[in-house]
Amino acid sequence: MAMRAACAVRPGFGRTEMNERYDFGLALVQEAGKLALGYFNARDQLTIQNKGPQDLASEADVNTELLIRDRLAKAFPQDAFLGEETAPTEYTAGQGIWVVDPIDGTQPFILGMTSWCVSIGFMQDGVIQFGMVYAPARDELFAGGRDIGATLNGKPIRVSGARSVREGITYAGYSPKSGPHEFLPGFTRLLEKGGMFYRDGSGALGLCYVAAGRLVGFFEPLIRSWDALGALAVCEGAGAQRSDFLSHDGLFKGNSLIVAPPAVYGEIEGIVSGA
Repeated sequence: MAMRAACAVRPGFGRTEMNERYDFGLALVQEAGKLALGYFNARDQLTIQNKGPQDLASEADVNTELLIRDRLAKAFPQDAFLGEETAPTEYTAGQGIWVVDPIDGTQPFILGMTSWCVSIGFMQDGVIQFGMVYAPARDELFAGGRDIGATLNGKPIRVSGARSVREGITYAGYSPKSGPHEFLPGFTRLLEKGGMFYRDGSGALGLCYVAAGRLVGFFEPLIRSWDALGALAVCEGAGAQRSDFLSHDGLFKGNSLIVAPPAVYGEIEGIVSGA
């Protein structure tokens, strides 16, 4: 469904090795999406687990991640793995690592809404190399990276040409993990600046909508790497500017995140910080 441009060569990997991973990830995210969609269409039979406030999971999440994990372990046993539902493998600096959310937007998934996706990202030498985000219930496959551009169902996408939050809609991400005290000040300033907000339960899709020019920005006080990494690669490929998500051990602990077209980034950064 999506087309691949040649991945740039990075230290530790040749072009062929990176391209092999990209092609494999592109096929795998669609295979995993098909499995997850089957669960979605039979969700009345799922057993739901409550992991915390507004944090649900089911066998659909676990089994989809196991499919992805097993396929990657067989194809690239030298790479590390970090997913939302299973324990991470051992990871050393410079090693390639796959970062996966089998179903980002589990709550909408369980409630029968289509705002969920499968997200796969790949990082090597501390650089987010590429990612793919597939929303099978919406038939949308986002893919890309900084050096390979970004696509939606194989067609190139770019960030919005807006120059202010007043010219579009901004994704205002929130999770109980950060709390209202972290979220509400920036949210209030967004409204005061004449902006409008959007949230549909999937941070990965929200980021991809920035990449596709549907939204003029994204901010969230705390988001996990599996929710963001694949989509951040797509955003980079589409020309977005982002905050340094990987700082302060963001890969394993999560981090705050701002993503926007360069012309809007500074305004959103000021809205979030209050500067």
